[in-house]
Amino acid sequence: MTVEAPALATPRDLASLVAGLRGGALLPGDEGYEQARRVANTAVDRRPAAIVRPVDSVEVARVLSFARDAGLPLAVRAGGHGRAGHAVADGALVVDLSAMTAITVDPGRRIATAEGGALAGDLVKAAFAHGLTVPLGDTATVGLGGLTLGGGVGWLARKHGLTIDQLLAVELVTADGSILRVSADEHPDLFWALRGGGGNFGVVTRFEYRAQPIGTVLGGFLVLPATRDVLRGHVPIAASAPDELTTIAMLMAVPPVPFVPAEHHGSLAFMVGLVHDGELDAGQAAIAPYRDLATPLGEAVMPMPYPAIYELGGPEGPMASVTRSLFLPALDDAAVATILDFMGRRSSPMAMVQVRVLGGAVARVAADATAFAFRDRQVMVGIITPFLHPAEAPVHLAWTQAFFEALRPAASGVYSNFLEDEGPDRVREAYPGLTYHKLASVKARVDPANLFRNNQNIPPAT
Repeated sequence: MTVEAPALATPRDLASLVAGLRGGALLPGDEGYEQARRVANTAVDRRPAAIVRPVDSVEVARVLSFARDAGLPLAVRAGGHGRAGHAVADGALVVDLSAMTAITVDPGRRIATAEGGALAGDLVKAAFAHGLTVPLGDTATVGLGGLTLGGGVGWLARKHGLTIDQLLAVELVTADGSILRVSADEHPDLFWALRGGGGNFGVVTRFEYRAQPIGTVLGGFLVLPATRDVLRGHVPIAASAPDELTTIAMLMAVPPVPFVPAEHHGSLAFMVGLVHDGELDAGQAAIAPYRDLATPLGEAVMPMPYPAIYELGGPEGPMASVTRSLFLPALDDAAVATILDFMGRRSSPMAMVQVRVLGGAVARVAADATAFAFRDRQVMVGIITPFLHPAEAPVHLAWTQAFFEALRPAASGVYSNFLEDEGPDRVREAYPGLTYHKLASVKARVDPANLFRNNQNIPPAT
C-alpha cells in the first residue's frame, strides 16, 4: 500500500494558523522577520517559512499539529543560543517561545517555575530576590530550554550539580499534541530522557526547579600568564578544591579590561573565572593555590551578590563562531603542548580554549540516573573560534577542526550542548553505551515520525 505524503502548507494555510494565535507570527517580508530569524551564532543564516509565537501550551499544541499535518519541518526556539543554530531552519515552522517568559518563585517550598521561553539571567535575578538560585549555566542570555534539556553546566556545578539535577517536573507538549506533566512519578522514562536528551521529545512549556539558598559569593577572574606550568597546574587545583569552588577557565587574548594593565591587553593569558559559594575566608583559601602557581597579571575577585557574576564579563552579543568540544581525562603534557601550539597560531584573534573542571556534586549522581551520562568526566574542553567576516568561515572551521582532531585521541565523549552540526556519529558520542539506545526507545514512543529532528537528533528506534 502506498502512503501519500502530506501536502505542504500553502500561504493561505499559514495565514489561517497565524490568525488564531494570540502571540502572533512573522512571515517572510513582515517587519521584524529578519531580526527574528537571527540566532546568537551569526554564521547561521536560515529562512523559516514562518516564526510563530504561542502564548501557552494549548497554542503550542496547535502549532505542532499544524506542522505535522502540513508536512512542514519544525524548529523550536527558546533563547536561540544553541551553537548549531537549530532554533531556525530553512522552510520550517519555528515555534518561538519568546512570548512565554513568566517566572514564579515559592520561597517557602524553595521551588522556582519558569515558562519555556525564559532566559537564565532572568531566573537567576528572580530567585535571588528571595535569597535563592537555580544552578544554571554561565551566560544570562541563554534560554532555559536548551540549557536545561542538554544538562546545564554552570557556575555552581561542583556544589549543586547540573541544572537537570534540580529539575522536579516539566510541562511537555508532545508530537501528537498531548500536554503532559512529566516528573519522576509521572512518565518517569520520559523524565529520564528529558534530563540530558535535548529537544528530541517535545516542547517544554514550563520547568519546575528545586531552588538552592545563596547570597554573597566570592567571584570574578584571576588572569594568569599563559605558560605550560599554569595550564598543567589548573586542573589539579580546581579538582582538589572544596565543592564550593567552581571554575571556568579560558585561554584567550586579554580583553581591554580595567583590572589588567594595558600592556597585557591582546596578549595570550589564562583567565580563571570562579565562583566560591561559602564563607569568604574559605573562598580566599581555596583560590590561594592559583596565586602560588604564578603571579597574576591582574585580577577582579571580590565578594558579590551571586547574579553579578553573570554581568562581570560584560554582555555577550551575537557573533559568528565555530565550536568543537570534548571530555579529557586530564590536561597532561601532550594536551598542554597541543593547546599552546594551536593557540600560538590561531586563525582568529578571538579564538579561545575553555576548560571546565567538573567533579563534586556532578560526579555524585549515578551515570545512568539521567541521560547526561558523563558524571565521571573531570575535564571538559571547548575550542571556540569567534570571527567577524563570514567569508573567513572555511579558514576558521579548518583550524578549529584540526585543533580538535589533535586532542581527540585522548578524548572520551562530548557534552551535547556544545555540539554543532557534526553528524550522527558525534551525537552518539554524547550518549554512550546504553544511554543512546534507551533514548531512541523513548523517542520511538513519543515521537515515532521524528517531528522533532532539528536538534542533536536521536532517531526513533525501529
